[in-house]
Amino acid sequence: MNATHTPILITREKGSDSGVHPLRDDELVLLKELREMLPESKYIFVSERGEVMSTDAVRKLLGRLAAQAGLDIKVHCHMMRHACGYYLVNQGYNTREIQDFLGHRDIKHTEKYTKLNARRFLNFDWGDM
Repeated sequence: MNATHTPILITREKGSDSGVHPLRDDELVLLKELREMLPESKYIFVSERGEVMSTDAVRKLLGRLAAQAGLDIKVHCHMMRHACGYYLVNQGYNTREIQDFLGHRDIKHTEKYTKLNARRFLNFDWGDM
């Protein structure tokens, strides 16, 4: 993590725990650039009409982006959450750390991410069995 960071409160729904996460310097720079593009707006992520993006608008945007990327699957917002967990487990973070980061109250929800990639077995040292 960068030497300086700014905390942001992540409010979660559907029974997950909300929490404070750090925003990295590069993320802050990009958010400030977005802010400067629409100085009169009270929102950073807006629709073409300058209004806050609805859940449906984000869903449709992801669908269009997935089609442009040539993905043959139906993409939805929750996939980003799964991708985050998958990435973290493959970076070597343990299940408890990922549980905290994602705000899962029940570790069973987090365990799904640790079962996704068989590469986690590649570094097992079986010694001289």
